[in-house]
Amino acid sequence: MTKTFGCSIKWAEKNNWTEKAEIKWAAEPVSLDTIGYSGIAKLLKNPTSKLRLINLWATWCDPCVREFSELVTLHRMYRDRGFQLVSISMDESKARKKALAFLEKKQASSPNYIFTGEDKYRLIETIDPKWQGALPYSLLVEPGGKIVYARQGAIDPEQLKKIIFDDPYMGRIYK
Repeated sequence: MTKTFGCSIKWAEKNNWTEKAEIKWAAEPVSLDTIGYSGIAKLLKNPTSKLRLINLWATWCDPCVREFSELVTLHRMYRDRGFQLVSISMDESKARKKALAFLEKKQASSPNYIFTGEDKYRLIETIDPKWQGALPYSLLVEPGGKIVYARQGAIDPEQLKKIIFDDPYMGRIYK
């Protein structure tokens, strides 16, 4: 029999770790703040030391709703390793309660915003002039503002995980 060397995370006696984590995550507060053009520009500059995934979505957008659980999973997997998920709802301000209820249902405890500006074309130019305006839209931004991933449409979770793994700000080793 060959011995193994490494993390024993998959051992049977650790099955209750997932249950404990899910209880902890469910208890985390979920909020929805407002954001305008200048706030978004600041998010894109990413003055933090974290790799930041910015996702623009709406409750009326079916692909946005379907992919959101994957985004929450990414947040939970990597948040203690220098990763931050930021969601920005494109719902109208009058739909704020609906957007917040959605975020609470998804247990999205990452920073969440609802866009308050009126000019969608100005928003597109602020976010990424290459963006055509369709939702969902996701950007992975390194500290200092370098965009290393931009995707119009639903993300491919496995592809995005690989990009995150390979990014020098994250790496494959827990720091």
